[in-house]
Amino acid sequence: MPWILVAAATPVVPASVVVPDGASAIAAVPQELMVLGEGLETPIQLIYLLTLLGFLAVGAYLVVRQVLIRRELDEGAKGLGERIRTGEATCEDYYELGVVLTRKKLFTQATKNLEKAKKVWDGEESELAQVHNALGFCYFNMDKSDMAIAEYRRAVALQPGYVTAWNNLGDALEKERKWKEALQAYQEALTYAPDNRIARQRSDFCKEKVSRLAV
Repeated sequence: MPWILVAAATPVVPASVVVPDGASAIAAVPQELMVLGEGLETPIQLIYLLTLLGFLAVGAYLVVRQVLIRRELDEGAKGLGERIRTGEATCEDYYELGVVLTRKKLFTQATKNLEKAKKVWDGEESELAQVHNALGFCYFNMDKSDMAIAEYRRAVALQPGYVTAWNNLGDALEKERKWKEALQAYQEALTYAPDNRIARQRSDFCKEKVSRLAV
């Protein structure tokens, strides 16, 4: 609710009453100042209205964006699912469907397709690292940290410079309170991407944990 300045009415002082100095100063407030105070009401309301419209516009944009993303994911999943049902799916199709289902947070269904992609993979081994990383992410969100760690380790073994997988591995190890191993994972990420903000922040945090435990 906007603050509204309301001009006070000028007090009427009987002639017979002696007004102290402070009160006479209040009585002598120029009429122009009161008019100015009344004039401030409209700009304040306008600012409030524009701010409210701005919030509504941002909210509407986010809602529409989420709807469009959801529709895109649904259409993608439908097409990939159809190829899988007809037996025409490739290992990349299983992987892509797993990623789509992951983005929809359907982790159980996603792992089934990602595990299938892993079994029938016929592409480059370095690209298979992405499948292991996606599986690790699903298992992590299903509170299966041990399985997530195993998948992340396979990912970085296949692709040592896979910074995202190193960060994910560190995150999973942190969840298991394996601070020293998590620190090593983040340091590996920093060897390939020294400016990686996530690895730098988490590395500093794990260093502090390790130093405290060593005391």
